[in-house]
Amino acid sequence: MLPVWDTEESATAEAEDEVRRPSLYRVLIHNDDYTTMDFVVFVLESVFHRSEGDAIRLMLQVHQQGVGIAGIFTFEIAEMKATETMELARANEYPLLCTLEEAE
Repeated sequence: MLPVWDTEESATAEAEDEVRRPSLYRVLIHNDDYTTMDFVVFVLESVFHRSEGDAIRLMLQVHQQGVGIAGIFTFEIAEMKATETMELARANEYPLLCTLEEAE
């Protein structure tokens, strides 16, 4: 025998469940005295898919202000891009630092 579903109760339960957007996180790139400007531009183009002009502008912002936002993503993607950036930097012997910050 098949179960009997109370369709009115199921509809009410679904209406009460709110669909929420996932939290977003900023990937911040921090300036240091060792990582070259060319490497930062390369990372912004290859990992964050920025155009050359946008990557140069952002690299200069990082250089002048100490930090810049490389992108805003869901947590998993932000974490993956930050990790990929730092692993690429370490492989090239640069101490480039990326951190995550929750976007409001």
